[in-house]
Amino acid sequence: MLNRLLVVMVALLCAEFAFPVNSLAQASPSAGKDWPGTDPTRTVTQGKKPVPVHDLSGLWSGLWGARLGNQAKGVQLHPNDGKPANQPPYTPLGAELFKSHKALEGFNEVPPAENNDPRAQCEPLGFPRWNHYNLGVRIYQDASNVAMLYQYDIRWRVIWTDGRALPKPVDGGVEVNGKDYLEQRWMGYSVGKWIDDYTLEIQTLGTMPEDRVWLDNAGRPVSEQVKVTETLKRVDYDTLEWTETIEDPRIYTKPWQTMKFQLALQDTRVDVLTRYCSPRDVETYNQMFGDAASAP
Repeated sequence: MLNRLLVVMVALLCAEFAFPVNSLAQASPSAGKDWPGTDPTRTVTQGKKPVPVHDLSGLWSGLWGARLGNQAKGVQLHPNDGKPANQPPYTPLGAELFKSHKALEGFNEVPPAENNDPRAQCEPLGFPRWNHYNLGVRIYQDASNVAMLYQYDIRWRVIWTDGRALPKPVDGGVEVNGKDYLEQRWMGYSVGKWIDDYTLEIQTLGTMPEDRVWLDNAGRPVSEQVKVTETLKRVDYDTLEWTETIEDPRIYTKPWQTMKFQLALQDTRVDVLTRYCSPRDVETYNQMFGDAASAP
């Protein structure tokens, strides 16, 4: 029983996400028949295999090695490893908030009982942290939107591609159509546009405030003023490149790029391993091992 609980807590508190090994080994996307759902009339030739136009749909995952997408110690391009080059450009408020965050991972990590990561209380990760917590994502799309399904906690996000304008940020939410007020959301409000046949640019506003979410597992802060710009570029039939840049004048003095990595197309029939956050498991763990952070 003790070992089972330890495994549960490791899965909860660590930033690891992985497909089962046998799932990755099932079949190469380049082998055998063409994938169901690919329309051969909507393709451009890029490399050896036709690439669907304006089509990012599929199950995409990082691969072990150079293409690994997991960001356990902080955002991929700037992990919290103690090196000055990876220090984000904090404002005074940003630096103060970072010092107040007690993270479970990274150069300044603390013991589990001392952490104050909202994730450890099963709070939603929020955006863009969901981008920094997965090795893979499943993408569906139609004429009006692209939906990204994150395996951790089974969450999804909608990116509108129907030509609508990006909402205007206002206090406590966003304004749409120049008049309508909408509340802050865990995933924010995302609008995408195709900048070429196989590259989607996405901008997101209207996320949750800094007292509800973190940027990454290392405790970097992010506020409701953040503007997130991503590109999803289908490099070839089997490869998707994902980049992210954040602009948050409340927390950082200038925009900075947080990640740029490649994902590989997987067999869509793979049953993907998922991670859930269970308040009951957290409570059981604290009862058995003690929760020093809440002790008098």
